[in-house]
Order: sequence, then C-alpha cells, then structure tokens
Amino acid sequence: MIRKLIYLTFAALMLTGVVIAQDVSVRSDHPEEYVVVKGDTLWDISGRFLDKPWQWPAIWHANPQIENPHLIYPGDVISLVYVDGVPQLRLRRGGTEKLSPSIRVADRDAIKAVPFESIAPFIRNLRVLSPEEFEGLPYVVANEDQRLTSTYSDVTYARGLDAQVGEEYIVARVLSIYDTIGDPAETRRVMPRPSWPQVPAVWDHDKKHFNPWSPWDRGPKDVIGYEMLEVSRVRVAKVEGGISVLDIIRDRTEVRPGDYILPANDPGYESVFYPQAMDSVPEGLRILATSGQKAGVGLYQIVSISGGSRDGIKPGHVFSAFDEGPVVTDRTGYRHGSFSKEAQVQLPAVYDGLVMVFRTFEDISYGLVMSGSRVVEEFDILRHPDERM
Repeated sequence: MIRKLIYLTFAALMLTGVVIAQDVSVRSDHPEEYVVVKGDTLWDISGRFLDKPWQWPAIWHANPQIENPHLIYPGDVISLVYVDGVPQLRLRRGGTEKLSPSIRVADRDAIKAVPFESIAPFIRNLRVLSPEEFEGLPYVVANEDQRLTSTYSDVTYARGLDAQVGEEYIVARVLSIYDTIGDPAETRRVMPRPSWPQVPAVWDHDKKHFNPWSPWDRGPKDVIGYEMLEVSRVRVAKVEGGISVLDIIRDRTEVRPGDYILPANDPGYESVFYPQAMDSVPEGLRILATSGQKAGVGLYQIVSISGGSRDGIKPGHVFSAFDEGPVVTDRTGYRHGSFSKEAQVQLPAVYDGLVMVFRTFEDISYGLVMSGSRVVEEFDILRHPDERM
C-alpha cells in the first residue's frame, strides 16, 4: 500500500539548484506574517501572499539553520520580506515539538502541497493502460454460483491468468476509454455503459446515437489509453483447466464478470513536486473529463487532460483552463450594411480556473482544480497559467 504523502518539497529545489525566472506578483493586501494552522496547504498559504500562488518556488527561502526546511508544521510562521527589492518568503519554526531523527511521527503533521484526500483515490486506485498493456488481459469469466456480483470473502473465477496459488492480483474495471478522432491532437473520452455485461459505447456525433463496441474486441483501433479503476484484491486459491479460482480478500466495490485482472504491483507516483509553468504548452491541450460531472467541477475536484509524459507534462505543472468561445453568426452587421454578408464570428475564450497536474501517464494526465470563479468543464482549452483573461 502506498503510504507516502505529498509533502511540501522545498528541498528538491535547493538540492537541484533550480532557478525559476518569473515576474512574481505580490498581493497588495498580504499579511506581514502568517501562522500555519492544521488543514493549511502550500497553495492556501502562498495565496495569502501572491497573486499567483503557483509561483511560490521562485521566492521561497528557508532559514539555513532549520533541519528539513521542506517540512512545514502548524505553528510555523511564514513571512514575506524584501531583499534588495526582491520578495522572499521566509520560514520560522513555531510551536512544533522537535523529535529525534529516528521518530518520524511528526512528518504526518506536516502540511501538504494540495489536499491529499482529494487525489488519494486517483493515486492509489486508478491507472491508465496503453493498448499494448490492455491487449490480452486476463478477466473475470464468472462469479461463484454464477452471481452477477461478488464481494469480500466470496469466490470468483478468472480466465487467461497465468498464476500460482497464493499470488495476489488486482481486479479492475474499465472506467473510461481515451481515443483519438482522426488527428491525434483530437482526443476524446468514451464512456462504458453502466450495465452487465460491460459494453462500452461510442457516441457517433454525426448520427447522434451510441455505437456499441465489444469489450472483447481488443484491437487497438484508435485507442490511446484505458482508464482502469481498482475494485478489489484477490488471491489465487486454485488453478485448474485454464481457470483460476480467486478468493476476494479486499474490495472497494463488487466484482463482476468482464472485470480485468492486473498485477498487484505499485505503479508508483511522484511524491516530490512543486507548482510550475511549462515553457511551452502543447498545442490542443484540453480537459477530457471532469470526475463524471458533465456540468463541470470546482475547487479540489479532479479532471483528466489530453496530454501526458510523452508531451513533457509533469506533476506540478499548472495550466489556466478556458471555455472556448462559441462561433456565432453576425446577422446584425449584415442587416445594417456594415458587412457584405453574414459573418461567422469566434467569440473570445472565457477563463474558468487553474488546474495543477498531480499524476501523469504517457498520453493522459490528471489534475486538481486549484482556483477559479467558474467551473472547469469538459473540452476546456488549457493555456499557460499567466493567461487569466
């Protein structure tokens, strides 16, 4: 089980000597100093001092006499000072009890970069598989007594699993399928139908209906990734005639025929990251999905993004999300004689909010909405975080 927490990793900047050249904008109403309280995040604290909270690495300076300055605790004092006209954020230890190096309990109280509870399920229980990784996965062929669902302490049966008795595996379900439409830059999400057996469907924009797509037809087609959600953990009890008998030893939800079997290895994630902007945002980068909320999502909610490590996107990268302006027909100007014919006019994009990436795969990333006065929606355009209007 992953037990690492995402701490404020100031040390990463100091040890690597990273220098970030930015025009830092300090809030006119910033406090002289701020006492950290339980429940704070780095983003919250930075937002009290900076117009752009993600710029904190550019002006962070810790007291060199403080051991482990990358950990901040309730009671510590953050202040903003100017050195030769340049703003700096400083840390002064407050009421935190010092423990010996062998006792790490205090680290659990260190404040985090973002609310960990918001992203924990997407770190621990979700992964994106490439078509090659998905091809030929073993699957649940039936449950005990041919029930539609099975849960903890029940038995289920898998086919295609090359396993030994006693080995443990993950049972996962296809949550979404990401594919491209013609141009690889045009990525979309395909939602599986919430029924048994699992039959995903593709929305046909021209015919305005769903075209069924068989989950057993595993040819890659134009798919770039399968979003897999862990639903259970199983242990091999018996192998006979190509069928593995699996004991369900832990579950988040019920196991169904058609679910897939994955190795119980930890795919890992970045535990050290800090907010930063990409030098050049990939063209066509968009929001693909918004945690299942078609109407959009707000603060501390999850979005998926149409780009990943292959595009240079890393945990910590921050983007501004914009609702692309619609194309309207200008009939007024034509009627008044201002234009010779009715014109198609592209209205300007509208800023929705800031999104920070916390996990990446090759072609898909996941981000957390960090601020904004509007909801972030599917198909929002992602731009450099300096663009706010």
